[in-house]
Amino acid sequence: MKKLLAIFLAVAMLVSLGITAFADGEEPIHLTLWTFQELHTQLYKEMLDKWNANPDNPKLDIDMQVYPYEDMHNKLTIALQTGEGAPDIVDIEINMFANYLKGDIQLADLNDIVEPLEDHLVMSRFNNYAKDGKFYGIDHHIGACIVWYNTEILEEAGIDYHDIKTWDDYHEAGKVVLEKTGKPMCTWESKDCWSIYPLVNQHGGDWLTPDNEVRMDEQVVIDTLAFMKSMLDDGTAVACPGGNHHSEEYYGWMNGGNCASVSMPFWYLNRFTDYMPDLAGKMKVAPMPLWPDGGHKSAQMGGTGTAVVKTSPNVDIAKEWLAYATLSFEGSVNTWLILGFDPIMTDVYGSEEMKAPNKFFDYYEDDTIFDMLKTILDDIPDTCLTEYFPAAADIVRNQMAYDLVIGGGDPAEIAHNCAEELRDQIM
Repeated sequence: MKKLLAIFLAVAMLVSLGITAFADGEEPIHLTLWTFQELHTQLYKEMLDKWNANPDNPKLDIDMQVYPYEDMHNKLTIALQTGEGAPDIVDIEINMFANYLKGDIQLADLNDIVEPLEDHLVMSRFNNYAKDGKFYGIDHHIGACIVWYNTEILEEAGIDYHDIKTWDDYHEAGKVVLEKTGKPMCTWESKDCWSIYPLVNQHGGDWLTPDNEVRMDEQVVIDTLAFMKSMLDDGTAVACPGGNHHSEEYYGWMNGGNCASVSMPFWYLNRFTDYMPDLAGKMKVAPMPLWPDGGHKSAQMGGTGTAVVKTSPNVDIAKEWLAYATLSFEGSVNTWLILGFDPIMTDVYGSEEMKAPNKFFDYYEDDTIFDMLKTILDDIPDTCLTEYFPAAADIVRNQMAYDLVIGGGDPAEIAHNCAEELRDQIM
């Protein structure tokens, strides 16, 4: 802990060169921060208050502006293109980030605040926001995919979720659940990529190579889609109400105890606490089942790269505060306590600070959640986020997911058609 503090202080000194502490009564430095996620402002405000409480820090006044998802990214694109009206700090959603790494990059590189801490961070998350060896964004979380099990349903079927080790086990358990309770084991999304991509990525696949060669019709993708279809065919999986796991229809249906499990990233913990209160005490978390023919323990999914705009008149102080808010030990702990996210700093795992009571431990009636998470942190693959990843994600949302889940098409044909669509866009 002391060593980590020393490292962080060294980083702060590096990025604060040229910044002079303000005297009492002097006006604070004004920064603007844009985000599309109101939840993030809870962490930012807490860390801003803590920053300003330290008399050694220059006082900051951060105007935190929350916009709808598409509006914010469109507004940012125009501001960076015209050179007018851009914020100092901005949250950029992971699927959109590659759009801002084209041509003359208008984001400040963050290597000076990231590299000194590399041994303490899950660096695969930083690779999502990097180009040519430079890091341009800092994520709030790992986004490790796990499974939530409704133990009330499983116990009625005589299933112990601890015995589910592989996806074949998962499917077989689903058959018993369906027979004994009449309820499906899981839901697959038909309008989004939160079901398909994590399974493909965990299986060892991806949509692209770093050189933008299309991988969408590789055998591992076809095999993954075939597995998902086999569960749809026998009723152990059903189409997600509302089309995705973030819809009001799904929240209400799942809250009614209509499904035995769901696989989503770790940050989905707060969707249960906020939108499915009737399942409190019934839901337990576990690692994703493994693929019998190889792959990884988990996959990373979702995320936000918080960036500093290069043209900001206060780049140095913006970077210093961002490092404090997201890369410090205290900031990482608050990422869990406030947001319910899995922090990117490995030092916090197992710490007493992470065991402090909060609504998540209360809801799941389990204070060993991070013991489970620690078992998969060593095997989470990178996501190949080239500038064409947003296009690939759109194809999955609008074509692949629908054709598989609703259309019931042939997995090989679906993969081929989607891959050709992506190749056409790259050409």
